[in-house]
Amino acid sequence: MIAQVIVDVAAKQTDRVFEYHIPKELTDVAVGSRVVVPFGRRKVQGFVVGISETTSYTGKLKDLLVVIDELPPLTPELIALSKTLADKIFSYRITILQSMLPRVMKANYRKILVPLTDEIKENTLFKGEPLDLNEVSDLETIIKIKKLIKNNQAKIEYLVENKAKKKQVTAYLLTKTRTEYQDILGGIRTTAKNQRALLNNIVEKYNEYPKLGSTIESELGISSSTLRAAEKKGWLLKKEQEIYRNPLKDFESNASKHSVRLNSEQLDALNSIGTSIEEKEAKTFLLEGITGSGKTEVYLHAISTTLEQNRNALMLVPEISLTPQMVKQVKERFGDNVAVLHSGLSEGEKYDEWRRIRRGEAQVVVGARSAIFAPLKNIGLIVIDEEHESSYKQNDTPRYHARDVALLRSKFHNCPVVLGSATPSLSSRARAQKGRYELLRLTKRANQRSLPKVDLIDLKTVEFAGGQFDLSIPLVDAIKEKIAKKEQVILLLNRRGFASFMLCRNCGFVLKCPNCDISLTLHKDTGQMQCHYCGHKEPIPRKCPHCQSEKIRFLGTGTQKVQEELETLLPDAKILRMDVDTTRRKGSYKKILDSFGNHQADILLGTQMIAKGLDFPNVTLVGVINADTALSLPDFNSSEKTFDLLTQVAGRAGRAEKTGRVMIQTYNPENYAIKLAQNQDYEGFYQKEMQVRFQGNYPPFFYTTLITVTSKNEQSAAKEAFVIKRKLMRELHAPTIILGPTPSSVAKIKNQYYYQILVKYKYEPKLHELLHQIQDDAQLAQKRGLNIYIDNEPERIM
Repeated sequence: MIAQVIVDVAAKQTDRVFEYHIPKELTDVAVGSRVVVPFGRRKVQGFVVGISETTSYTGKLKDLLVVIDELPPLTPELIALSKTLADKIFSYRITILQSMLPRVMKANYRKILVPLTDEIKENTLFKGEPLDLNEVSDLETIIKIKKLIKNNQAKIEYLVENKAKKKQVTAYLLTKTRTEYQDILGGIRTTAKNQRALLNNIVEKYNEYPKLGSTIESELGISSSTLRAAEKKGWLLKKEQEIYRNPLKDFESNASKHSVRLNSEQLDALNSIGTSIEEKEAKTFLLEGITGSGKTEVYLHAISTTLEQNRNALMLVPEISLTPQMVKQVKERFGDNVAVLHSGLSEGEKYDEWRRIRRGEAQVVVGARSAIFAPLKNIGLIVIDEEHESSYKQNDTPRYHARDVALLRSKFHNCPVVLGSATPSLSSRARAQKGRYELLRLTKRANQRSLPKVDLIDLKTVEFAGGQFDLSIPLVDAIKEKIAKKEQVILLLNRRGFASFMLCRNCGFVLKCPNCDISLTLHKDTGQMQCHYCGHKEPIPRKCPHCQSEKIRFLGTGTQKVQEELETLLPDAKILRMDVDTTRRKGSYKKILDSFGNHQADILLGTQMIAKGLDFPNVTLVGVINADTALSLPDFNSSEKTFDLLTQVAGRAGRAEKTGRVMIQTYNPENYAIKLAQNQDYEGFYQKEMQVRFQGNYPPFFYTTLITVTSKNEQSAAKEAFVIKRKLMRELHAPTIILGPTPSSVAKIKNQYYYQILVKYKYEPKLHELLHQIQDDAQLAQKRGLNIYIDNEPERIM
């Protein structure tokens, strides 16, 4: 038998299938298996993408060496999907295959020097073991190594190591009958308390064995020495046993069969989705529901319908911060059938959840973007909550959009996709208007409460509380009023840190990142200036680094500064801050949200991660510190992002019995995105923004492709970008539009200069092949220090 293998070498020359002979002893090779194969002088990992009985190759095929996993980690569907995606998003196939797996399952390669004679084995260089060449850096040792290789006294070998480790625990099995243990117990002296406690436990709870050693020790209050003694006497048999790490151990474990009564709109939506589930239709639904309209309940009922059909369900959420609340609801409804996949898990937890899914031990998967590749079989429903969110698009290679992958998986499994949002993306809504998606609407809140009242505060005319010009007096008064009533407040500022930049009032110097074309942000809690692009940090200056003047100021604002000001203005209020800086540690998202949910804080202050999906009954006021942060971005969809964010965060108020209120601070109260968000008027915004997009020839009226060229040398990046543009101009013609090349809005990131070309087109048959040529040429450009990236339908053009 012949295995077709994609090898773990991301290059133009290796982006194809290689064939290997399958030895008779390797009976467990299947499509989707991870294998180790010889490749040139080294060994590499690869994926089996096909198996055949014959080959057209006339020479002798090399043998496949090792099958890494007991069960192939990827399904045949995912293997086929990788080929389709590679063509669509201009990526090497191996890169997509690796993206489908948890990071811990990626190969770890080691280059070692192996001695070839007994004499050389005793050389101090080896110390009885092969030498890891990755750890060698000094010139003297390198010269010695070269001499050994030249004299055939040592050779270089390449090892492929599997980083994924199973969690093993010690379990104890019984070796005798219950009657035999009773007889042994009768012969044990009364002073041997630990042994008698163990034997009593075995007799009384005979059917509960085998048991974990740690469980026995904690239940009986005995030490491991007692268990070792029991093993020596032949009472117990010790065995290493694999267990799953459980990321859901802090969630309620009992599945709840109670069902929320749906209103007529929810029932209509559910019936439409349910029909497609039962009839196995690859149909896409756009569930457009105002905030608080009960979209989640529609999802949960639809998942129940899917499970009743003995099929599996996949549900995506955009932010890790949403996952705890969403997982809690799904876990309460479906119990141990639920698995979770997101970047907040440890590597071990991700590995174990992945294997649970692959083994068919979980029927419902909840996760963020990468969970779209969960190795589920027999999928009956795919849900993408908050489908408008840009976080569903991967910003680096491979640049896939989870929604596009969901539609491909839907066709394979003949199952519906439900895209849910209070503010659908314009592209999704336009597809619904054309009938490509079926539009389902929820126009009223599930609890029959009205939407919160939204007030705009014009920062150009209002008076401020405190001295920082962040919090207006009306907003602070409203916060005080809510706290006095024992109600809670959510405050949004989509900018972290303390101050945006440092300015010298004497010479005008702004402290910038040495690696990026961006100012450093002051982080007062760590006492550092920090770059939010590359992570560069340096101490807070006391003098201007340029002219040594002490007349420096820290301008702009962030969540840290607002928190400090709130603590001054409201000394008795308990404030929680939720941003990237406070949620770095594992479990921090859940800890903050649980604390706020248990009313251990009055105010939750955060960035956009608090703007959507959260449901706290006691929140009656939402304040937006500055609604203009996204409006100033040089991007075609900045108005859409502003409208989405404001509408979503406004929906966090008044979700239960108490009336909600929203206060939005802005310098642009007449801007249509802010004005329409005040009334939560999605229909009005859709009509207005579609006119703007039509006039500017932007999506959804045009398709877009962004080509980015980067280099450490700015002239080289610009020159290559113009070469690419000329190539495009020769092949493409009107009405296709080619913009650029221009420097990115942040021209330098991590010491790389960025130049961009934007192609806008309606129908361009030559473009696909042309982009693949550019992708192939990128490898040659890389040798000249250039990187070329192709992004189909980019979420950001900056």
